Amino acid sequence: METPELIVHGQAAPFSTALRSLVNNPRYSDVCFVVGQERQEVFAHRCLLACRCNFFQRLLGTETGPRVPSPVVLSTVPAEAFLAVLEFLYTNSVTLHRHSVLEVLTAAVEYGLEELRELCLEFVMKVLDVELVCEALQVAVTFGLGPLEERCIAFIEVHSQEALRTRGFLELSAPALLPLLRSDKLRVDEAELVQAARNWARVGAAVLERPVAEVAAPVVRELRLALLAPAELSALEEQNRREPLIPVEQIVEAWKSHALRRGDAVQGALCRRRRGTLRREHHRFLDVPFK
Repeated sequence: METPELIVHGQAAPFSTALRSLVNNPRYSDVCFVVGQERQEVFAHRCLLACRCNFFQRLLGTETGPRVPSPVVLSTVPAEAFLAVLEFLYTNSVTLHRHSVLEVLTAAVEYGLEELRELCLEFVMKVLDVELVCEALQVAVTFGLGPLEERCIAFIEVHSQEALRTRGFLELSAPALLPLLRSDKLRVDEAELVQAARNWARVGAAVLERPVAEVAAPVVRELRLALLAPAELSALEEQNRREPLIPVEQIVEAWKSHALRRGDAVQGALCRRRRGTLRREHHRFLDVPFK
């Protein structure tokens, strides 16, 4: 009678520890990466990377046998994030840190490591805070990570004023800022939101070396100017003459709602109050309740 085969498993911990000792260990390594802007050398083993990740299989090719490889340059991934990727590939576990998890997540997406991506997403959800949320939103929008985008927007809706003051907010792309400006649930007054949009556009204009109004054009239409009082609209017009941000016709539409004393003078969404909108005397004419 033929004896059936049976796979038995030894202890996982010593095995994982042994493999972890090979991460960035030049001994027996046959490939060297130069990673990040600091051009840090990181050592690895081609066979392990190739069998664990299709990205590295394609990157390293199919050559076999001893050779003296040239360094593989990966300048866009920081060394700390790349080492976390290697830790996962070698041990199927990863040590994540709040300050670098988004860079590890970005690498996981770019390298097609779905399990590592999910581990990073789970970690981000747990540590999400005011300082991290806008950066996380940008990553979510860039890579189409819908659940993370929804979680970030929901967080910002609760902590709107604090989030709008962060560096991460100023560095958002227009596609990442748009869903925020379209939200009825932001806990911030429209006057503050207009100023936040101006600050955001100024930073973008400096980085891109383009006019403020040009940078702001994709998002500024979502500002609900009809919610501002007449004195605030006048002050905005004066500031807009000194530093163009908002198309003149958009300000005219807001004035129209004041003159006709009804919200249907402009598009309904653009005169709908947000959760953080401060009450003004003319709001009773808008006929649009708080949501």
